[in-house]
Amino acid sequence: MTIRTKAPLDNPPVPVQAKLAAAWTSFMFLYIYVDYFHLHKPGIIDNLRAGLILEFAISPTLLTMLLASVAIPALMVMLSMALPARVNRATNLVIASLYIPFSAINGAGESWNWAAFYGLSIGIEVLLLAFILRSAWTWPRTPASAGPATADLRQRASV
Repeated sequence: MTIRTKAPLDNPPVPVQAKLAAAWTSFMFLYIYVDYFHLHKPGIIDNLRAGLILEFAISPTLLTMLLASVAIPALMVMLSMALPARVNRATNLVIASLYIPFSAINGAGESWNWAAFYGLSIGIEVLLLAFILRSAWTWPRTPASAGPATADLRQRASV
């Protein structure tokens, strides 16, 4: 009797751009669902009907700022796949760094009754942003090749 063993699953490397786009996509889903679930808190709909978001009057300026806060991570999904590596790395480092305090501020002023909800959502958002920062920071570099152009530069320098 022969025992057949299954071959190990292939685990090809995932490009950094795909990891970043996936992390930004996860961040966006969480970001949007936290806002959606927030609407289920008692009194939130009444405040919206009264023209208030938190303590701010609903205005075109406020809605534009809120749209920008969602549009930037949404654009990062596409930009993470489209930008050249150097610009991509820098953009992800800057935007993810800015969104960590922005995510933490979302729980400011909330009652302790909601600590689990906001703690979990902010915690996961910050973990995703930390993953983005780590992935961008450790972006692999292409080793310098010693091709004809490099050899030509070395010859000129030695003359």
